[in-house]
This record gives sequence, structure tokens and C-alpha cells, in this order.
Amino acid sequence: MRFLSRGVGLVLARVAFTSIRNFICEVACMGPQTDPYEFTYLLKECSGTENIRKVHGQIIVKGYEQNLFLAAKLVGKYGECSDSNMEDARKVFDCLLDRDVFLWNTIIQGYANSGPFVEALGIYNEMCQNGVCANCYTFPFVLKACGAIKDGNAGQVVHAHVIKSGFEFNLFVGNALVAFYAKCQEINASQRVFDEIPEKDIVSWNSIISGYTINGHASEALTLFHAMLQNHYIGGPDNATLVAILPACAQVSAIREGLWIHSYIVKAGMAIDPALGSGLIALYANCGRLNSARNVFDRIYDKNIMVWNAIIRCYGMHGHGDEALELFSRMVENGLQPDGVMFLCLLSTCSHAGMVSKGRELFEQMRYFGVERGNEHYACIVDLLGRAGFLNEAVEFIQTMPLEPGKDVYGALLGACRIHNNMELAEEVAEKLFVLDPYNAGRLLILVKMYEDAGRMEDAARVRKLMREKKIKKPLGCSSVEMDCIFYTFGVEDESHPLTERVFDMLERLDRIMEEEFMVI
Repeated sequence: MRFLSRGVGLVLARVAFTSIRNFICEVACMGPQTDPYEFTYLLKECSGTENIRKVHGQIIVKGYEQNLFLAAKLVGKYGECSDSNMEDARKVFDCLLDRDVFLWNTIIQGYANSGPFVEALGIYNEMCQNGVCANCYTFPFVLKACGAIKDGNAGQVVHAHVIKSGFEFNLFVGNALVAFYAKCQEINASQRVFDEIPEKDIVSWNSIISGYTINGHASEALTLFHAMLQNHYIGGPDNATLVAILPACAQVSAIREGLWIHSYIVKAGMAIDPALGSGLIALYANCGRLNSARNVFDRIYDKNIMVWNAIIRCYGMHGHGDEALELFSRMVENGLQPDGVMFLCLLSTCSHAGMVSKGRELFEQMRYFGVERGNEHYACIVDLLGRAGFLNEAVEFIQTMPLEPGKDVYGALLGACRIHNNMELAEEVAEKLFVLDPYNAGRLLILVKMYEDAGRMEDAARVRKLMREKKIKKPLGCSSVEMDCIFYTFGVEDESHPLTERVFDMLERLDRIMEEEFMVI
């Protein structure tokens, strides 16, 4: 069946190419009376920049280069091509003597989708200077470009234009604003815009859930997901919803929600594509369910690099180094090209499993596969050597690095010094980290612990004093409790909950009951 579908696709492609070639020949032989809208059909059938250029040439020959409708079609078609860099689209746009709002929107959309994203902002500013009024389709494209480059200031200016133009309650514009603020890590602003949308659709909910997830607020994302499920006007989550919420489930190991999502996918007959599949694998991996993760992996028909990364990370994080390496070999045999994330997973696996020689081999293979080595990869090798006790070799490795060692590299070396109690080297590394990562409380506390273990209490007190003076605090751990589909997070002596008095009162009563039970025993 697979080969049949491929054959049908090839036949259709050839038919389309033949029709395009025949049409061009016919048009070339026709006079200037050719209807310009006949070219729209031809552009619709075109694929690839070269074919579009041929049709473009005929449009110019027939004298229709100033036809706004055809120009918009050309700009849009050039922007859709995967092998285009928007230069051809821009040439068409720049040659026009007159431009309507639809044409401005089309060129902005092309830059917002393909980049350079800053050009979308430049075109929008030029549009405003020319006195062309933006409409409800303009702002989503501009905001998408602002979010891509995380330009919060430019996005806020566009938001002001939205309000001034009277589109603040428009559904499409509101959804774009929610996504923009989330990408710029302004999740509170994103929530405010979401709350102000009068009639929310599935895209509204997907945008806010995804926003909380990508900003590390998994509990809030899950709360919103439950609220969406209770909204009967939405009609159930779609593929984008599940792709957005699964990482949040993985972050907090919410296996109940994860199992519900997996069941929903099966009952709804949804295909488990690479995005959904990798999300499910990551969830099961974080919940310790390796067999379930492998079962999902085996059922994914079209495994891309994202899926292989997820399953290899799954085995690596649970100490199954041999299985992870075996899967890597299978992936390479299948013709897939590993990326930097893949090698990070593998090097980390080797480091925790003590597979020093294999880790070195993989590091060398990065050059063979043409994968650029970043500070994270070098940090993994330092961690690999340091955990195995090769501290001097780790130092030499850092000294021969072709790029400036970063905080992750020295952080890995400091961790190794802690494992092997090398105080002299730890102090040298700490001096580097004081410059590269001065506000990382975790690494400073490693040095404090080493001083205390060595009986050097004055030095430990000196570092603690430095932390107090610079107001460096280690992020406090927290716990969470789910009640009525709402996640409540709390830490030690946390009094932020609105029912704090009742909570502490109940704890005191439980303490008394436990004391009485103890006295009876």
C-alpha cells in the first residue's frame, strides 16, 4: 500500500508538471488578450522556485506585472517554497507601483513564516508610514514575527496599535497576542489577554496552555487543561492541545493525565505522529514506565530524529546505556542524521554509566556526522572524565578546547571535585565560576559542603556570608497536591495559600492525634 501511494503521488506530480509545461507553451503562443486570472491556476499547480519563475516570466511578458491580484499570488507562492529565501517575493513586491492591504499582509506573512523575522517588522513599519490601515489579518503575522525574535518592546507597540485600531477583542488577534507574550516569557500578560477574549476557541486554549508549559509552569498548564475539558463549547482537545500539554505532564510526572491522554488518542482514532509520540515517550520515561515508552516508540510509523531522541533519552536516564547505544546504531542504519541533542543524550548516558571509552568515541563521531560541538557537549566529556576519576585529564581537555570554556564546563569539573574530594582543584574552579556564574547558589553550596567536610569552617562561613551579601539563595524545593483537578504547590513554612490558618490548624490537630496514639503504644 505504501509503494502504491508513492506511485500515485509520482504520477500526479508528473501530470501537474506536464500541464504546467503545456500551459506555458500555449500562453507563450497567445496574444496579449490572455486573461490574467488564467495564471492563478498555473501558480496554484506550481511547485519549486524554478517553475514559479517561469510562470513569473510569462506574466511579465504579457504585461501583467502590475496586476495586484497576480502579484499577491506570486508573493505568496514564492514565500511558500521551501527553497526560497523571500528574495524573489521581495522583488515582486518592490516593483509594484500600487499596493493594497492584502499585498502588504502577504509579504509580512512570508517573512513571519520564513524569516528574516525582523523584515516582517520593517515591512509593517513601512506600511504604517505609507498610511495603509492594518486589518485583523495583519496583526497576527506581525506578532508572530515579534514572538520569533522575542522582541517584547516591538510587540507591545503592535499591541497598542491593535487597541487603537479597535481589534483588541478580535479572536484571531487575541490568540496571536496570547502566543506572543508567552514566547516573550510574559505569561501574566498572556493570561490577561486570554481572559479578555470574549469567545475563546480551541486555538485560544492551546496558546495559553502551551505558554504555561514552555515557561515551566506545568501545574498551571494542567489546571487550564482540566478547565478546557469542562468547557463544552470547545468540543475536546485536538492534536495541538495534546502536543502542548504532554510536556507539562512529563515535567510533573502526571501519569494519570498522561494515561487519559493516551486513551483519548486511541479512542478518537488519532494518529500518533512524531510530535505526539515523542511527548508520550517523554512522559512515560519521567514516570519510570520504560515498557510503555518502548511500546509507543514501536507503534510510530514515521520516526523522525525527535522520536529517536526521546527513546534514547528514556533508556539513558534510567541507566540502560547499552540499549541506548543499540538504538543509536539502529537509527544511523536507518539513514537518519543525528543532531546535537542526540549526542547530548548519548554523552550524558555514557557519563552516568561510566562508559568512558564509548563516550570518547561518540565525541569523535560528532565530527564525522558534521555536528557542531557546543559547550554542553564539552561539559559532558568533562563530567564523563571527572566522574571516572580522571581529573587531570579533564583539566587538560578543558585547556585544549577550541572555544572558551563556559559555566557548564567548569560546573561539571566542580561536581567531579566534590565526588573525589579534590579541594585544591575545586578552589581554582570556583574562582572561574565566581566570574562566569556568580549567582548560582547550587555551585557555591558545593564549595561550602567541601569546606565543611574538610573542617575549614571559617572558609565555609566566608562563602555563606558572600551569598547573604549578594542575596544569592538556592531555589527552595516544593511539593504539590492535586485536589478536584487543581494542583496546589507549597514549600517549607509556606503561608501563601488563602486557607493557611485552616491548614496549619489541621496539622496541629494531626500532631496531637499522633502524640496521643504514641502515648497509648
